[in-house]
Amino acid sequence: QVQLVESGGGLVQAGGSLRLSCAASGRSFSVYAAGWFRQAPGKEREFVAAINYSGGSTDYEDSVKGRFTISRDNAKNTAYLQMNSLKPEDTAVYYCAVGRSWRLSVSIYEYDYWGQGTQVTVSS
Repeated sequence: QVQLVESGGGLVQAGGSLRLSCAASGRSFSVYAAGWFRQAPGKEREFVAAINYSGGSTDYEDSVKGRFTISRDNAKNTAYLQMNSLKPEDTAVYYCAVGRSWRLSVSIYEYDYWGQGTQVTVSS
C-alpha cells in the first residue's frame, strides 16, 4: 500500500505560480514512476505530467509544456509539480499518483495509488 498526500494548491491570479507537493509513504516510492493528473468540473480526469522512477525521464501534456515542471526527490519520498504562467483553464483538482512500474506512463490506468487531490483555482 502507498499513501499519498498532496499539498500546495490554492487560489492564484492568471500568470502566477504554484508548487504542488506529493508526499508518499508505505511501498518504496523510489522504484516506481509518478504522475500528476487533473480533473475540472464536469470533465474526465486527464494526464498532466509524469516522471520515471529516477527522475531521468519526464513527459507532459501539450498544453502545459514549457509552463509546468515535474520533479521528484526520492530521499524525501516526494514528487513535485511546479506550475508557472498559470491560466484560468488550469483550474482543476490536481491528483498525484504512483505507477505500477518504473516506466512513466500517460495513461490513468497505469497508476495504482492516488492522493486525495488538491484544488487549484486560477482567476482571470
